[in-house]
Amino acid sequence: MVTMNKGSALPRSLSSSEAIYLAPNFSVSTDLITVAIRAGSNVSYIGDHTVKDIRGWAKLLDVRGEDALSQLAHISSNTAKPITSGVQYPLIMGIVNVTPDSFSDGGEFAGEETAVNHAISLTNDGVDILDFGGESTRPGADEISSEDELARVLPVIERCRNLGPILSIDTRKATVMDRAVKGGAAIINDVTALEYDERSMHVASKASVPVCLMHSSADPKVMQDNPQYDHVLFDVIDYLRKRVDDCVRAGIKRSDIILDPGIGFGKTLDHNLVLLKGLRFFHALGCPILLGVSRKSFIGKIDRNEDAKHRIGGSLSSLLYGLAAGVHIFRVHDVRETRQAIAIWQSIDNTSLTL
Repeated sequence: MVTMNKGSALPRSLSSSEAIYLAPNFSVSTDLITVAIRAGSNVSYIGDHTVKDIRGWAKLLDVRGEDALSQLAHISSNTAKPITSGVQYPLIMGIVNVTPDSFSDGGEFAGEETAVNHAISLTNDGVDILDFGGESTRPGADEISSEDELARVLPVIERCRNLGPILSIDTRKATVMDRAVKGGAAIINDVTALEYDERSMHVASKASVPVCLMHSSADPKVMQDNPQYDHVLFDVIDYLRKRVDDCVRAGIKRSDIILDPGIGFGKTLDHNLVLLKGLRFFHALGCPILLGVSRKSFIGKIDRNEDAKHRIGGSLSSLLYGLAAGVHIFRVHDVRETRQAIAIWQSIDNTSLTL
């Protein structure tokens, strides 16, 4: 397998004639691609090369060359189109947990009124997308029924449909997806990549809205029980590549697919760090990338075992690493701080040394 990785970010004013931008009107670009060849758990990194050189090299190969050219086409054709008209990457997706047992806020917004008020607060803070979830997916969480999940999220979604941000439903159940979209949700965000419920693929295709496919190795109840991979980065990429193909065959438009590597979902600390280090490789799949690192436990494992609400610094550090890697959407709890961090990073990155 050959996978492409984006090279270092280049401001538009410094980009070469072959620079590749990771989405229309998106400031992160590159003129180099890293080539990696995988054989099972062994990965050889061939180094950074220009698009022209890789095209010439790939034409000398057989199936692997075709695969390399296909991945290069996904990168260079700017396929990470905006998920809806009138928006520009990067986007901030604010989390609204209408659950009594969230890992991060402990049910602080479980009631309808508090959830709506929280959504309004995130809107005022500058959020682009509001992601409503009615079932906790924290490690060890129990499943709830579709009826209970709908009772939590549907009234909140219906009351927030005119706030301004795009609304998203965070669910793995087809019935919840269907009712939430009819109630005003314009994105389906499924931590099981539409695999948990056999009807999900049909519902998502029929809904014709953007769908986020996330990698998770198992059910939340057991996902942290000794997760194993041959090579976590390329195992996750291979899985998401297959899910994209499956979705396209089921009638979901490729331009409607968003990909999430699933930080913290069935991964150890080392797995999470490898995925973050290799984020640029996901551009070879040709879809917008969503990253959720906000307040996650890997931050506490690295620094002082801080509890969730004291992990904002680590959340922003990870997020800015993702921004430099060309991530398009960030799923966060702390919208105001995220908006400010992105704005400052972009202002510095886009500043010329010549006045």
